[in-house]
Amino acid sequence: MLRSLFAGISGLRVNQTMLDVTGNNIANANTTGFKASTTVFKDTLSQMLTGASGSTADQGGTNPIQIGLGVQLASTNTNFNQGSAQSTGRATDLMLQGDGFFVVESNGQQVYTRAGAFNFDETDFLVTPAGARVQGYALDATGVPTGGLTDVTLGTAGLTPPVPAGVELKTYTIGASGIVRGVFSDGVQRDMMQIAIADFNNPMGLEKVGETSFRESANSGAAQLGVSGQGARGTLLAGSVEMSNVDLAAEFTNLILAQRGFQASSRVITTSDQVLEELVNIKR
Repeated sequence: MLRSLFAGISGLRVNQTMLDVTGNNIANANTTGFKASTTVFKDTLSQMLTGASGSTADQGGTNPIQIGLGVQLASTNTNFNQGSAQSTGRATDLMLQGDGFFVVESNGQQVYTRAGAFNFDETDFLVTPAGARVQGYALDATGVPTGGLTDVTLGTAGLTPPVPAGVELKTYTIGASGIVRGVFSDGVQRDMMQIAIADFNNPMGLEKVGETSFRESANSGAAQLGVSGQGARGTLLAGSVEMSNVDLAAEFTNLILAQRGFQASSRVITTSDQVLEELVNIKR
């Protein structure tokens, strides 16, 4: 069978994948915290017809003669460039300016997201629209994070120092450092919790798990937990969310490229079929 026939089939497959990825990007052009992906192609193993030979005293060397066997998908790379800020005015909407991810717990599993459209539920826990709880740190008497990750809440139990009996929380703010500061009925402002920020050595190695969230993989490295502004982690902007970083102009161009690549691969298959038909008709 003609090699070109199978090369054309491989071209159809990868260009269809490029269409799938591009279509998903365009569909999520208005998704909060969404990160666009791109496709990278690579050629497959080439068949060796004649190997290379070195030069001799009376004759020069020759190059190898190889025929490629098609194309395959090398990777789908996630673009983690920051999206634009959309002001909402809601105190619980948070945006990371710089590197890092919010840490949320979903069904007992820690996942990571850039989508900061949070709100407090009926039990005073800070949650995502899907109900995953945002993670943070309790603070000691000096305002320093202490202990391991815990659910971010407006509950006053366990605050250090304790809130006097009869004193109630009136309102709260979330600052650029991620500290949740409460204003209480006795007129005192108390730092209650600090939102955790995770960073990774290789963010492109993270796996997408839906709901604009990611999880660790073997190539992302372990999550490096900390707080806003610590190390390479960005700072928080309250009252805003990060929009999708999809570039529609680039995506429509990719649509054209994928479509033309698909059409060209189809023409290769059609031409190969015509050649095979001529071979079959030789006997007639």
